Amino acid sequence: MLGRLKPPEGARRPRRRVGRGPGGGKGKTCGRGTKGQKARSGGGIPPWFEGGQMPLQRRLPKRGFTSPFKKRYALVPVEALNRFNDGDEVTPERLVEERLIKKVRDGVKILGNGELTKRLVVHAHHFTKAAEEKITAAGGEALRR
Repeated sequence: MLGRLKPPEGARRPRRRVGRGPGGGKGKTCGRGTKGQKARSGGGIPPWFEGGQMPLQRRLPKRGFTSPFKKRYALVPVEALNRFNDGDEVTPERLVEERLIKKVRDGVKILGNGELTKRLVVHAHHFTKAAEEKITAAGGEALRR
Protein backbone atom coordinates (compact mmCIF):
# COMPACT_ATOMS: atom_id res chain seq x y z
CA MET A 1 0.00 0.00 0.00
CA LEU A 2 1.90 3.04 -1.28
CA GLY A 3 -0.30 5.41 0.74
CA ARG A 4 0.92 3.91 4.02
CA LEU A 5 4.68 3.94 3.33
CA LYS A 6 6.77 5.47 6.13
CA PRO A 7 10.52 5.77 6.65
CA PRO A 8 11.98 3.34 9.21
CA GLU A 9 12.07 4.38 12.87
CA GLY A 10 14.95 6.79 13.55
CA ALA A 11 15.62 7.58 9.88
CA ARG A 12 14.07 11.08 10.08
CA ARG A 13 15.17 13.42 12.85
CA PRO A 14 13.10 16.45 13.92
CA ARG A 15 14.19 19.86 12.58
CA ARG A 16 16.49 21.84 14.91
CA ARG A 17 14.58 24.96 16.08
CA VAL A 18 17.15 27.70 16.62
CA GLY A 19 16.79 30.92 18.62
CA ARG A 20 14.46 29.49 21.29
CA GLY A 21 16.49 30.24 24.41
CA PRO A 22 19.62 28.86 26.06
CA GLY A 23 18.02 25.53 27.00
CA GLY A 24 17.83 24.40 23.38
CA GLY A 25 21.58 24.57 22.81
CA LYS A 26 21.13 26.83 19.80
CA GLY A 27 19.71 29.97 21.40
CA LYS A 28 20.78 33.62 21.19
CA THR A 29 23.19 33.61 18.19
CA CYS A 30 21.61 30.43 16.79
CA GLY A 31 24.92 28.74 15.98
CA ARG A 32 26.13 31.62 13.76
CA GLY A 33 28.80 32.90 16.14
CA THR A 34 28.99 36.63 16.87
CA LYS A 35 28.96 39.53 14.40
CA GLY A 36 30.29 39.54 10.88
CA GLN A 37 28.77 39.17 7.43
CA LYS A 38 27.88 35.50 7.88
CA ALA A 39 26.06 36.20 11.17
CA ARG A 40 23.62 38.64 9.57
CA SER A 41 20.24 37.63 8.21
CA GLY A 42 20.45 37.35 4.44
CA GLY A 43 24.21 37.71 4.77
CA GLY A 44 26.79 35.45 3.22
CA ILE A 45 29.41 35.42 0.51
CA PRO A 46 28.40 34.39 -3.02
CA PRO A 47 30.26 31.38 -4.46
CA TRP A 48 31.99 33.52 -7.11
CA PHE A 49 33.46 35.99 -4.58
CA GLU A 50 37.27 35.91 -4.66
CA GLY A 51 38.08 37.68 -1.40
CA GLY A 52 38.40 41.15 -2.90
CA GLN A 53 40.67 40.02 -5.74
CA MET A 54 39.57 41.30 -9.15
CA PRO A 55 36.87 38.79 -10.16
CA LEU A 56 37.47 36.43 -13.07
CA GLN A 57 34.67 37.84 -15.21
CA ARG A 58 36.26 41.30 -14.92
CA ARG A 59 39.81 40.06 -15.56
CA LEU A 60 38.95 38.49 -18.91
CA PRO A 61 38.66 40.70 -22.01
CA LYS A 62 35.28 41.21 -23.62
CA ARG A 63 35.08 39.45 -26.98
CA GLY A 64 32.57 38.88 -29.73
CA PHE A 65 28.86 39.24 -30.04
CA THR A 66 25.99 36.76 -30.35
CA SER A 67 23.03 37.99 -32.33
CA PRO A 68 19.70 37.19 -30.67
CA PHE A 69 18.11 37.13 -34.15
CA LYS A 70 20.37 34.46 -35.70
CA LYS A 71 18.46 31.63 -37.37
CA ARG A 72 19.38 28.18 -36.05
CA TYR A 73 18.44 25.38 -38.42
CA ALA A 74 18.15 21.68 -37.69
CA LEU A 75 20.73 20.16 -40.06
CA VAL A 76 20.26 16.79 -41.79
CA PRO A 77 22.83 15.23 -44.14
CA VAL A 78 21.30 13.75 -47.31
CA GLU A 79 22.81 10.30 -46.58
CA ALA A 80 20.72 10.08 -43.37
CA LEU A 81 17.57 10.00 -45.54
CA ASN A 82 18.50 6.49 -46.78
CA ARG A 83 16.71 5.03 -43.74
CA PHE A 84 13.33 5.88 -45.33
CA ASN A 85 11.63 3.55 -47.85
CA ASP A 86 11.48 4.21 -51.58
CA GLY A 87 8.72 6.66 -52.47
CA ASP A 88 8.27 7.93 -48.88
CA GLU A 89 7.40 11.53 -48.13
CA VAL A 90 9.92 13.02 -45.70
CA THR A 91 8.63 15.96 -43.62
CA PRO A 92 10.21 17.78 -40.66
CA GLU A 93 7.73 15.96 -38.39
CA ARG A 94 8.90 12.56 -39.73
CA LEU A 95 12.53 13.57 -39.12
CA VAL A 96 11.68 14.27 -35.47
CA GLU A 97 9.84 10.91 -35.19
CA GLU A 98 12.84 9.08 -36.67
CA ARG A 99 15.11 11.00 -34.26
CA LEU A 100 17.24 12.44 -37.03
CA ILE A 101 16.66 15.83 -35.41
CA LYS A 102 15.59 16.76 -31.87
CA LYS A 103 13.30 19.63 -32.86
CA VAL A 104 12.55 21.72 -35.93
CA ARG A 105 13.96 24.99 -34.45
CA ASP A 106 13.88 27.81 -37.09
CA GLY A 107 13.58 25.28 -39.90
CA VAL A 108 15.16 22.16 -41.40
CA LYS A 109 18.10 22.36 -43.77
CA ILE A 110 19.16 19.36 -45.86
CA LEU A 111 22.92 19.21 -46.46
CA GLY A 112 24.63 17.50 -49.40
CA ASN A 113 26.89 15.16 -47.39
CA GLY A 114 27.02 11.54 -48.61
CA GLU A 115 24.97 9.73 -51.26
CA LEU A 116 21.22 9.14 -51.57
CA THR A 117 20.03 5.79 -52.99
CA LYS A 118 16.27 6.11 -52.37
CA ARG A 119 13.62 8.00 -54.39
CA LEU A 120 12.07 10.38 -51.85
CA VAL A 121 9.82 13.44 -51.72
CA VAL A 122 11.60 15.67 -49.21
CA HIS A 123 9.86 18.66 -47.58
CA ALA A 124 12.27 21.05 -45.85
CA HIS A 125 12.78 24.78 -45.33
CA HIS A 126 16.19 24.89 -47.06
CA PHE A 127 18.39 22.69 -49.25
CA THR A 128 22.02 23.11 -50.25
CA LYS A 129 22.58 22.97 -54.03
CA ALA A 130 24.39 19.63 -53.69
CA ALA A 131 21.54 18.16 -51.62
CA GLU A 132 18.90 19.29 -54.10
CA GLU A 133 20.89 17.79 -57.01
CA LYS A 134 21.35 14.45 -55.21
CA ILE A 135 17.65 14.18 -54.35
CA THR A 136 16.54 14.90 -57.93
CA ALA A 137 19.28 12.65 -59.37
CA ALA A 138 17.84 9.76 -57.28
CA GLY A 139 14.43 10.43 -58.87
CA GLY A 140 12.91 12.27 -55.93
CA GLU A 141 11.67 15.79 -55.29
CA ALA A 142 12.98 18.57 -53.05
CA LEU A 143 10.06 20.76 -51.95
CA ARG A 144 10.53 23.96 -49.95
CA ARG A 145 8.18 24.68 -47.06
